[in-house]
Amino acid sequence: MIKLIITDLDGTFLNRHGDYNRVLFPHINNLMQQKGVAFALCTGKQCERVEELFGEPVRDFWILGDSATRIKHAGEYVYQSLIKNSLGREIIATLEAVNSEPVVIACTPVGAYVKSSLAPEMLAKVKMSYANVVQVETFTEVLHDFVKISLFDIKGRCPQIKPHLAAYFDKAYIVVSEDAWIDIADVGVHKGHTVEILQQRLGVSAEETMVFGDGLNDIELMTRAAWSFAMRNAFDETKQAARFITGYNDDDAVMTTIEQVLKLQQ
Repeated sequence: MIKLIITDLDGTFLNRHGDYNRVLFPHINNLMQQKGVAFALCTGKQCERVEELFGEPVRDFWILGDSATRIKHAGEYVYQSLIKNSLGREIIATLEAVNSEPVVIACTPVGAYVKSSLAPEMLAKVKMSYANVVQVETFTEVLHDFVKISLFDIKGRCPQIKPHLAAYFDKAYIVVSEDAWIDIADVGVHKGHTVEILQQRLGVSAEETMVFGDGLNDIELMTRAAWSFAMRNAFDETKQAARFITGYNDDDAVMTTIEQVLKLQQ
């Protein structure tokens, strides 16, 4: 019996416009509540941005935000794992030395920091994932520890950039989630790790868990559920890690799959 459903957002639950079917979702949410199923959103987005997207109902959900480095429920953080400030600033300096073109987004518990020199259209793109954005002249101004560090390269060179971070592979979790994105978290902290923490907290097993994802950073997520679904638009590696393939994110496949499976659950 399924007791916990976890979905990635971008490329999975959300469509290509960064939104979801707001007419269908209340029906799916009611169905999950009727079946006693906990619902979790596991995403690279800032927790506050997830709250903006879902509004008041989100207080009943579990948010595994900021690349699953934090767990938030009912407005309170119940878990987080941070990169020490000195290590994070060293990693950022390395990224900027390799190539100064890509956008560094340095996330802390108080906000997502970006350079004040960021072009307005790029800042608008950042704000699609981060509600609290702070602009600084240089990242040396950031004094807090880091929730995560992300690199966005519109030219898709992240697979080539990652090897330059080899000195930090044993000090941080570094993943190319797609060609345009690198996500960096505390060592050993990824979606699979944080989902396991949530499962332990809720007393739910992998056999009672359903997950959905599309990116390379969802591969560990697939290992935490007997009911693991990769989107039709997912990376091949993610499809190989999943037990099942569902439809496309633009076709509301997460919600329709949830409905189909839960209606069979007595």
